[in-house]
Amino acid sequence: MTGTNEWFGGSWMGGEPEACYGCGALVPRSEKGTTHEYIGASPGCWSVYGKVLEREYADYERYFDIHRLTVDAYAAQHPGEPSRRATQSVAVHLIRLHLMLELGLPPERANAGMQRVSSKGGFVWLEPPESPGWITVLHVREARDPAEHEARVREWAGSVWEAWSGHHEAIRRWAAVAFRAWGI
Repeated sequence: MTGTNEWFGGSWMGGEPEACYGCGALVPRSEKGTTHEYIGASPGCWSVYGKVLEREYADYERYFDIHRLTVDAYAAQHPGEPSRRATQSVAVHLIRLHLMLELGLPPERANAGMQRVSSKGGFVWLEPPESPGWITVLHVREARDPAEHEARVREWAGSVWEAWSGHHEAIRRWAAVAFRAWGI
C-alpha cells in the first residue's frame, strides 16, 4: 500500500506504512525516528504530529486558540505505559479537554486551570480505552486551510474525549477538587 502525502514529499517515507501503537493510524514506517519519553506513539506518528505542530507554530497567532486542543488530543490518544509522568500527562490533558470541550473555557483560562490541577497532583493511572478514538492526527494533517484545520482539531479532540468516557467522572472530580483548592 502506497499513499500520497504532500507533507512527506509526495509519498510515504520509508516504504510501507505501519500502524501507530498508540492510536492505530497508518503512518510512515520509521525505524530510527524520535519519539517522546512517555507519550506512547510510534516514530512515524510522532513525525506526523510534528508536522501538524509546525503548521501551528508557523502562524501561532492564527492557530493559538486551537493549539492546546491539538496537544491535548495527541497526548490523551497516546497515553504510553503506566508511570508517574505518563499518569500526570494523561490526567492533565484530559482535564484540559474537559475544561475546553465540556465547560467551554477559553484556551488561556483552560490552560491556567490545567496548570493549577497539575500542581495539585494525586492522579492515578486511568486504563486507556479499548479504542483511542476514531479520528487521529492524520485527519488534521489533511486540512487545506486554517478554518478546516480548526474544525478537524475540534472533531479529533471530541473523538478522543469521547473515547475516554468511561473515566469522565474521575476527570471531572480531579478538576473540581483542584479548582476548589484554588478557590475557583
